[in-house]
Amino acid sequence: MVRRGGTRTGAAASARSEAARSRPARPRARAEAEIDESAPEHWLRTIRLSGFSVLMLGLVILAIIVLAPNLRIFIEQRQAIAQLEQQLATTQESVDELSADLARWSDPAYIESQARERLFYVFPGDVSYLVVGDAVEVTTSEGLPISDSIQTTQVDWMHSLLTSIYTAGLTDQTPDELVGPEQGANP
Repeated sequence: MVRRGGTRTGAAASARSEAARSRPARPRARAEAEIDESAPEHWLRTIRLSGFSVLMLGLVILAIIVLAPNLRIFIEQRQAIAQLEQQLATTQESVDELSADLARWSDPAYIESQARERLFYVFPGDVSYLVVGDAVEVTTSEGLPISDSIQTTQVDWMHSLLTSIYTAGLTDQTPDELVGPEQGANP
C-alpha cells in the first residue's frame, strides 16, 4: 500500500511536471524580461526604510549642513597659512642676502675693491689706465667686422668721379634709375 501510494504520488507529480513543461513559457518569460528591463531601478524598489534608517539619514544630512561651512573656513585658513609661510620664507631669504651684503661691506678689502671697480679710485702714486670700448666689437651696418689693417682700394677714383659726372649730366634717367660704377673695376 505504501508502494502504491508512493507510486501514485510519484505519478501525479511527474504528470504535473510534464504538464508544466508542455505549457507555453511565454508569460513567465515576459515577467522575467520586465524585471530584467527595469533592473537599474529595481534596487530602488527593494529599499525598505525603517524609522531608525530615516532618523540616521536625517542626522547625516544635518551633520553635513552644520559642518560644511566650518570645513570651508578651515580649508581657506590652511591656504592662507601656506601663503603666509611662503612669503615668510621669501622674506627670510631676502634678509639673509642683505645680512651677507652688510657683512661684506664691513670688510675693508671689499670696500677697496668696490671703490676701484665702480668709482675708478686709485691710491696716491698709482697710475690708472681706462680702456674705452675694448669689449665691444665694431661692425658695419651689414654686420661685417671692420678690419684692423689698412687696405687699398682697387678702384680708380678719378675715373669713377668723371664717369659719374658725365653720366649724371648727359642722361635722361632719374636719380633712382642711375647705377654707380662697380667697385674694383679698372678703366
